[in-house]
Formats: sequence, C-alpha cells, structure tokens
Amino acid sequence: MFDLFRDGPEYVRRKNTPFRPSQVTLAEIHAAVPKHLHQKNTVRALCYVLRDLSCALVVYKLGWCIDSLHDCMLSWGSSSSFAALLKWSFWFAYWVSQSVILAGWFSMAHEAGHGTLSSYRWVNNLIGFCLHTFVLCPYFAWRASHRQHHQAAMSLERDENYIPRTRSQYQLPSELEARLADYNDMFDETPIYILIRMVFMQTFGWYAYLFTNAQGSPRYPQGTNHFSPYSAIFKPSERKGIIASDVGLIVMIAILYKWTQSVGLSYFMKLYLIPYLIMNHWIVMLTYLHHTDPTIPTYRGGQWTFLRGALSTVDRPLLGWAGRFFLHNVSHDHISHHLFSSTPFYNQPLVTEHIKRVLKDDYNYDSTNTFRALYRTFTQCCFIEDTGDIVFFKNKDGEAGRILAKDSINDPSSLTFRPVEKM
Repeated sequence: MFDLFRDGPEYVRRKNTPFRPSQVTLAEIHAAVPKHLHQKNTVRALCYVLRDLSCALVVYKLGWCIDSLHDCMLSWGSSSSFAALLKWSFWFAYWVSQSVILAGWFSMAHEAGHGTLSSYRWVNNLIGFCLHTFVLCPYFAWRASHRQHHQAAMSLERDENYIPRTRSQYQLPSELEARLADYNDMFDETPIYILIRMVFMQTFGWYAYLFTNAQGSPRYPQGTNHFSPYSAIFKPSERKGIIASDVGLIVMIAILYKWTQSVGLSYFMKLYLIPYLIMNHWIVMLTYLHHTDPTIPTYRGGQWTFLRGALSTVDRPLLGWAGRFFLHNVSHDHISHHLFSSTPFYNQPLVTEHIKRVLKDDYNYDSTNTFRALYRTFTQCCFIEDTGDIVFFKNKDGEAGRILAKDSINDPSSLTFRPVEKM
C-alpha cells in the first residue's frame, strides 16, 4: 500500500541521471516499426466505437435502477441507514465508471481527430464530432489546437498548452540574488490550499483553457478562446469547422435542457452532470501529466526538434487495465502516439514495444501511482528559468528537477525532420 505514495524506480533513475538528448534518429525509429501497424481498419474502429457506446448505455440503464433498488430495500424492511449507504455507494460507483467511459468517448473522438479510425475523412469527422459534442467539447476547434500541439510539443515558443511560467513572470529575484525565502513566499502553500487548487484545476481547468486559453500559449492575445471562428488559434480555412462545433454544442445544450425538463434536475445532475465533471478530471489529469514532469525537459529555439518534443512525454499506466480498455491507450502509449499520431490506437501498444528497443534508456515510463504523480507534478513543477535552451521545472526551493549533462547542448540539425500530420 505504501507504494502508492512512493516515486516509481523509473522516475528516480531519471531524476538522478543527468539529461542528455537522445541520439536516436527518426529514421531509426521509423525503421523499427512494421508498416502494417500503421494501417487503418474502419470496421475494427467502428467495433470499438460501438463497444464504448454500449458500455455507456448499460451503465446508464443501471443508474436508473439505483433509486428504485433503494425504495425496494426500504419496503423489504431494510434499515434506512443501510439502504441509504448502499444507494450512495452505487451512485458513487456509477459516477466513477460512467466518467471513465465518457473520458473514453473523448479519447475516441481525439483519435478521430488524428484520423486513426478510418482512411475516410468523413468517417473520422462524423464519429469525432458526435462523441465530442456529447461531452460538450468543440470537436473541430480542439482538433485544430491539438494538431498544433503535436507539431510543436514541448517548444516554449510554439506549443499550445501547459506552457510553463517563468521566473520573471512570478517577479522572482534573479537566480544569483534569490534566497530560499523568496521561493517559499511565492510557492509554499498549506496542504488545504493546494488541495483546493488541485480540485479546481481538475474540475474546471479544461473549460478555463477552452474559454480563456488558461495555461495556453502566451503568444495569443487576451480573449483567445476555442469558440470564436476568428480566434488567433485558427486559420481562416478552419472557421467553418469552428462554427459547426459551436452549433453542435448549442444543439447538445438544448437537448440536455429538454431532457432535464423531462427527468428532473436531480437526475440530470446524478446521471450526466456529476460523471461529466469527473470526466473533466480524467481529461485534465492525463493531458497535464503527459508533458509536465520534473524530469522532462522543455526546449527553446534551435534546440527543439520534432523528435525531441515527441520524446519529452511520459508513458503512465493511468487506471491500469481500465485505462487501456476505456481510454484507448492514450496514457499507456503516449510517446508512440506523438511519434506516430496517425497510427490506430489499438496498434500503439505494439508500436511502443518496437520503439522501446530502439530508445532504450531514452524511453520515459513512470510506474508511480498516477495520483501521486499528479500531486508531485502540481507541487514541484513551479517555474522555469527565462534563459536556457533546454530547461527543467524548478520546485518551491528553486531547485531543478533534473540537471543537464555537460555535453547536452549540441547541434540538433540532423534531427529536424518534422512529419506533417494529415487530418
């Protein structure tokens, strides 16, 4: 049980090993992966979609039985306390299970946005649009910003989300002048306050990003969001898709409103709203931890390459078998997803095994319990320096999560090939 609160051995090894960018080339990685793993199978993908829909429907139907079961138990003579305990235990199980299933819908729509479900673009867009709209995500808008994230992952100048804040943004003294008290005054918080901030980020952080570009790229002007077709995020050619996403959300909200009138506010909250909010937690958790870690570098200027950005993520066993089954390998195989984002998700575990043989120690995995990793990242990834082409997060004591090897800054020109993802 205590392992739940310990850092995984892979994380400890990275933390204690000076960082040196991988010397593996994209050509070597591509050569290691059999070409048949990149082939798409529309029928197989549709079976996964049908499975996800069926799981949500079955759990939804079971949710309708919970209050009826409670009433039956009271009529059978069960104590009211026991019946209430059982009822709310079942509701809790419903909220957690349905939230994971809906997060799987989000993940499936994310895969559709990458074009991995089918060779037919309209199939990908239809499935992705419907699934994302049901969970109130603007499909075409998020697809556009997410595509840019893949093209510039871990580039401080060009990445799209979870951009680290710098020393100067916190108005901290220079590294030579700063004292421990300066860092502690800025970052040392009570456990209760940390918990409140974490809950807020996990529950509402997703919409803070969509509506206000919170933790998004600082190159965008104030007022940037995912709902305006004229937002700085989007190209003129993408505006029709943004409008379509907005119309879809309006229709979905209208459907939810009519449904709420039919079933009542209580059932709307219990059957949809609560699992939906918990779903947001899973989405924020997995996206946040993919690229935010004390041992993972961020790049500036010429030191960034597509390969270096793609390797600057961590594969995590989020939710164990349930994460593989419902979230479609999105956390278990995130490195391979960045290297081959148009490869079907059901083949990504095999791709991971192939690239691990090439990357060896450059492959980033972390067996740390994901909730422990979330707390560790939230409390230790405080800021980065304003200078430096390869930088790591520093903690509340001003200490870097990892150090650079002496010969780590070199010419990355041989690795600058950047494949353009087809959407």
